[in-house]
Amino acid sequence: MNFKKMFSGLALTSSVFLLTACGTGSKEDTSVKDIQDKGTITVAMNPEFAPFEFKTLVNGKDTIVGADVEIAKAIGKELGVKVNYSSMSFNNVLASLQSKKADIAISGISATKERQKAYDFSTPYYESVNVVIVKKAALDKYKSTGDFNNLSVATQKGTIQETVAKEQLKGAKIVSLVQNGEMINELKNGQVDAVVFEKPIAAAYVAKNDDLAVADVKLKSGDSDAYAVAMPKGSKALKARIDKVIKKLKKSGDIDKFVQDAYNLSVSDSTSKSE
Repeated sequence: MNFKKMFSGLALTSSVFLLTACGTGSKEDTSVKDIQDKGTITVAMNPEFAPFEFKTLVNGKDTIVGADVEIAKAIGKELGVKVNYSSMSFNNVLASLQSKKADIAISGISATKERQKAYDFSTPYYESVNVVIVKKAALDKYKSTGDFNNLSVATQKGTIQETVAKEQLKGAKIVSLVQNGEMINELKNGQVDAVVFEKPIAAAYVAKNDDLAVADVKLKSGDSDAYAVAMPKGSKALKARIDKVIKKLKKSGDIDKFVQDAYNLSVSDSTSKSE
C-alpha cells in the first residue's frame, strides 16, 4: 500500500472540508463596530413628517427636529457616536441603506412583511393610526370609506398610507405624490378631494390650516403599520443595541413625550418648514 498517497489524499480531503466549512460559515456581523470605528452614525430621513421629523429654524439655522430625531440621538448616545442626519425623499430613505449612504433609517417607516425581506427592523416604537383629511366645508359628506368612491385621494408615494388607501378606498382614484406639502396644496386647491396621513401628522396640518379637517372615517390598522428603525439586512448586533434603546424609551414614556413635544412645536412655530 502506498501510504504516502493515502496520507496525501487524507490531507486533501481535510483541506476541502475545512474550506467548505469556512465557506458556509456565517459572515461576521460588524454592524456596530463599523459605526463605532467611524465615530458617526448617518440617519436617513424625509423631514416632512411632523411631528416625527420636520424642518424649523433653530438659532437662525434650518434644522431637522422631531420625535424620530430624538430617538436617533438616543441611539447615537448608546453607541457613543455622533449623529448625522441625511435629508431625502421618502422613496429614497430605504434605498440609502442598500447603497450604504446611510447606516439606519428613521422616518415613520412601517415594518411591512415585504420590507422585512430586504431590511432588518427594530422592535416597533410607535403604533401608527391613519386618517383622512378633507376640506372642512365638505366634512359632513364623508362618513364611510365608500363616500370616496370616484373621488381623488392623495397619498405620499412609497408610504404605508399609499397601500392603506389602495386597499381600503378601492372606489377612489389614488394620486401618489412625492411631497407632503404638495398633497396639502392639491387638496386646498381642489385638485384632490382628500389626503391620507398618519394621525399626528394630519393633526399638525389641520392645526395650521383652518379650512381643513379630519374626516370621521375609520381606516383599519394592521401589525405592519407600526413604526420601526430600519437597517441593512444582517445587522443583528446593531438591532440588539437599538432595541435596547427603544424598550428603554417606551418604558419611561419618553417616546410619547417626544411626539407630543414635537407636535406642539410644529403647531406653534410659524417658521416650521413642514408645510
